[in-house]
Amino acid sequence: MKRVTGFGGIFFKTKDPQATRTWYNQHLGFNTDEYGATFAWRDSQDPTQEGVTTWSPFPEHTSYFDPSPKEFMLNFRVANLEELLVLLRQEGVEVIGEMQVYEYGKFGWILDPEGNKIELWEPTP
Repeated sequence: MKRVTGFGGIFFKTKDPQATRTWYNQHLGFNTDEYGATFAWRDSQDPTQEGVTTWSPFPEHTSYFDPSPKEFMLNFRVANLEELLVLLRQEGVEVIGEMQVYEYGKFGWILDPEGNKIELWEPTP
């Protein structure tokens, strides 16, 4: 079974998300919106398939990264989230909460051995 298929994004805490987005837009050319920036790319094995990687600053007191005390959270793209979450549980990986489904994909969360929260994302085709 294919597990992680790519890097979906990086999310990090900042004192002033708007100022951070503005700085990255002004100085590094990020095309930012209220959530951060999205970088589009093409799959090297099937160039007809487009993917995105997200960069997103969060408020420094967000609870979205809980239970991890870390200042960041990684997001990885996966091929079959439901099956992967079952397998990870069987392997003893700590799964956080229940899978969530949105119009842009399915999301699940795990903790790595260091307590880093990892978001797993199965994008909508």
